[in-house]
Amino acid sequence: MKRRHCAAAALTVVCALAVLSAPAQAWAAPAPPTASATRAPAGKSLAEVREEIDLLYRKAEAATDAYNLAEKQVAEQTSELDDLGRAIDEGRQKIARLKDQVGAQAREQYRNAGLPPGTQLVLSSDPRLFLYGLNQMRQSQQASDGVLAELNRTQADLELYTQDAQVNWDELEAGRVEQARAKAEINARIDEAKKLEARLEKEERARLLALEKQAQAAAQSSWLSSGALKDINREASPSGKAAVKFALAQIGKPYVWGAEGPDSYDCSGLTSQAWAAAKRPIPRTSQEQWAQLKHIAIGDMRPGDLIIYHGDATHVGMYIGDGMVVHAPRPGRNVTLTGAGSMEILGVVRPDA
Repeated sequence: MKRRHCAAAALTVVCALAVLSAPAQAWAAPAPPTASATRAPAGKSLAEVREEIDLLYRKAEAATDAYNLAEKQVAEQTSELDDLGRAIDEGRQKIARLKDQVGAQAREQYRNAGLPPGTQLVLSSDPRLFLYGLNQMRQSQQASDGVLAELNRTQADLELYTQDAQVNWDELEAGRVEQARAKAEINARIDEAKKLEARLEKEERARLLALEKQAQAAAQSSWLSSGALKDINREASPSGKAAVKFALAQIGKPYVWGAEGPDSYDCSGLTSQAWAAAKRPIPRTSQEQWAQLKHIAIGDMRPGDLIIYHGDATHVGMYIGDGMVVHAPRPGRNVTLTGAGSMEILGVVRPDA
């Protein structure tokens, strides 16, 4: 297949990376560890340890998505509660003004022996004053009725605002509980993974990393050779180029769960901020991105599209061309480039479709 350089100046950093110029070479599988070097303590092979660690980080990533969603919902509920609080305060002030108005009308009638000025004029023997008084009486009655109707409407609105505020408060508290639960789950899974890695010797940790790279390279090579991509270097849209440029500029920054930059990111924090920089805001979590953005066939992807990974849509990376993605992998790793097919692909979405 004839190759092109990635989308001019917006992707110059991609073209500067020599490893991207020949995917087959960049993804040649590293030499496998020798049989004698693949056993970990406690009778587990390094491959089994790697799978266990991967599973723990997957669970942490799923909890991170739950945390991010709860955080978004808490922010929305807090904003709605603030709006309702202002509406309730304004409603109370308006009711106080209307009650003063009704009171003033009542006092006026009392001063006139219970009769409004218009009624007194109606009783006049002067025909002209009678007609004038009749009109005044009608206007006064309409005004009184209007004030009472407005008072009733405002009181009804105030009751509705108060009910809505209670519902929003309950949802806010539920969101906070979910945040706390997800946070505890994230920390527990990360701690488990770290403890598991910490039990390995330094040489074993190096071999573990080699096994991980070997598995990724094998998966990427298989994916590319399957013909999944019709054209690995399609032209990016203008907004796609801007999103890719932003994402590539974050390479080397650490993964931190729940982070949206500028110093660290989680996987969906990176993709959502990249598209925000391209003036096309998208949902915050990978699961929302999968659910709400337009799905694109893998063979039709172009730079800037988002590849959603795993059956539960708990990981996301941005396709940059050349069969590669930029993504924030997991705790303990930095934003980096990797083969788009090195992980289990669920599907592809296009933010600017």
